[in-house]
Order: sequence, then structure tokens, then C-alpha cells
Amino acid sequence: MIGVHICILIFTVLYYCWFRSWLTLEMENQRRSDETAETFTWTIKNFSKLRNKLFSEIFFIGGHPWRVFIFPKGNNVDYLSIYLDAGDSANLPYGWSRFAKFKLSLINKVNSKMTKTKETEHEFNARENDWGFTAFMPLNEIRDPSKGFIVDDTCIIEAEIFVTKREHENQVDQAAKNATVTPVSTQVNAVPDNPSPKETSSTSLGELVDFRGLGKIERAFVPLLEEVCSRHPSLIKCQQNRSCRFTEWAFTALGRVLHFLKTKKVRDMNDALFMHLQALWEELETFKFDLTWLEPHVQSALGIKSYMERAAEVKKMKENVAVREMEIKRLKAKMAAAEIDLEIAKRDLVKAEEGFEERDLDGDLGYKA
Repeated sequence: MIGVHICILIFTVLYYCWFRSWLTLEMENQRRSDETAETFTWTIKNFSKLRNKLFSEIFFIGGHPWRVFIFPKGNNVDYLSIYLDAGDSANLPYGWSRFAKFKLSLINKVNSKMTKTKETEHEFNARENDWGFTAFMPLNEIRDPSKGFIVDDTCIIEAEIFVTKREHENQVDQAAKNATVTPVSTQVNAVPDNPSPKETSSTSLGELVDFRGLGKIERAFVPLLEEVCSRHPSLIKCQQNRSCRFTEWAFTALGRVLHFLKTKKVRDMNDALFMHLQALWEELETFKFDLTWLEPHVQSALGIKSYMERAAEVKKMKENVAVREMEIKRLKAKMAAAEIDLEIAKRDLVKAEEGFEERDLDGDLGYKA
């Protein structure tokens, strides 16, 4: 009887293990059937001449536009920074999101086994529409010709994306079919003092509020925009024939520049902030505002870099002069001490010579037999 119970127990355990394995396999197959996996290859030429930030062309995977962007000189770190951007997220209905697993790779042209790849996943939405790696790979390794990542000043980046549709996305995607795909620039934020090599977002949005019925803008930007639009009505007139989404982007870009100029001090400026301001200004210029009133302020702020570099050079020269003056003083003091020693030596010599009779050192000692 006991043996029968043991057999039943063993059979039950084996059946449970089999059923669990089957269920796991079915769920994995279902998950895979919902995933779209494709690879985008981006060839970047003249890498050494690139500036602050560079976007790839828009490509479609899983019925949605994507793009890759990099910071070739690092996003405020000495690493190549690479991100995946949901290129059209801001143009989709409220509540839109898309979950994606993806790999970003820097291809090694000499030895494919040395290709650098990092993998992560993220829920993309209007507030966090990009995700990736601030510290993807040290710049000194990438620039080393012997490593094989840059050949003929050209590198290759690949993005492999696995996109999974959530249940609510069918309705949202249907509503977005006729949406216009427009490249969206991404705000560059400062990186912590000790940046983590893990995945991060380069975008950070504050609370959004309505601005004159033109769209949702970050609350911190609205007072600044109200002031400049009152002084320069053409800012609003030139956007009247634009779509609501385009207008939001335009005034957000303007707000970013104004907020930067308003909140930053001269003493705060460093290379990273100069690059940040330059990127914000280049982004703003794409929206075709009349910026003749703002450009002098921006150029003045950017010109501070030259002033600070010149000031640092003058300071270094002053310090160099001070060091030389100190050296001269030290040598003069040493010379004065040597002159005193010489005078003392002369006096001692005079005293020693008084009453001293010189003798013929070559003569006999004086004994005669």
C-alpha cells in the first residue's frame, strides 16, 4: 500500500515538472511570437571631426520609428555615449509607451570577436524617449588605431531591437498610423560626478503646463517664454501655421536656451556646459525663429570660453613670473650671503698675513754638519 502511494507521489511530481516545463516553453514561444527583432547598421564617417552629438537616420522596427544617437566625445565623460531614441514618441497619443529590449554594438573591423556589445531594456514613453549607455566604451580605446574600432576614420554601430507589443498598444498604434514622423532633438543633461556604466536616459522633463494654448511646455520655461513673446510677437506669429506638436518642440527648444542663460553663472561654465549650450542653440536654430535679438546673448555666453581660456593663460603667466621673481630673490639672498662670507674671508686673510714671514720652502732646514 505504501509502495502504491510512493508511486503515485513520484508520478505526480514528474507530471508537475513536465507540465511546468511545457508551460514555460509555451510562454516563451508566445513571447517570441510577439517580438520583432531586427538590426539597424549605422556607418559613421569622419569620426574624428564630429562635434557634440550626432543622430542616425530614422529606421522602422516593429512598425515604429527609431534612431540611434551618439556623443562622439562623451556625454560629459571620457567614454563614447550611445543611446536608442524612440524617434516619434512625442507625436503619439497620451499614454503611449513601448517596451523594447535592445543591443547596441560598436563593430570591430579587425576582429569581429572583439566587437563591443551592451544589452538592456526600457519602457519608452514621452517622458523617457531615449535610453542607452553614457559610458559605453573608453574613448582612448576607441581612438587607438591598433584596436580596430575606427578604420579610415570610420566606425560602425549596430542596434538590434526586440520589440514587444503590449495589449493596449494595438489601439494606440491604430490612432497613430497617420502621425507625421519628425526627428526630435533630445535634451542633454549633466552626468553625475561618478557616472555609472549602466544604462541611463539622456532626457529629463519637468512638469508640463499649457502655454498660451500652443501646447504643453515645461513649467520652468513658461515665465521666460511669456516675457520674450511679449517683447517679440513674431515668435508666436511664425509658428501659427505649424502643427501643435511642432510648436511644442519649438518653444521647448527656445525655453531650454532661455532657462540655460537665466540660471547659469559665469563661474559655473566649463567645457561640458559650453558644449551643452552650443547643442541647444543649434537645435533652436532649426525651428526658424527670428533670433536676432537672442543671438548676441548666446554668442556672448559662448565667447566666455575664449575669455576664460585667455584668463587662465594670463593667470598661468602671472604665476610663472611670480615663480621667477621668487627665484631671483632667492639667488640675490644667496649672493648677498656669499659676498658677506667673502668679506669675512678677506679680513681673516689680512690678520693671518700680519707678522707672517715668508720662507724659502726649497731651502735647507738649517742643519749643517
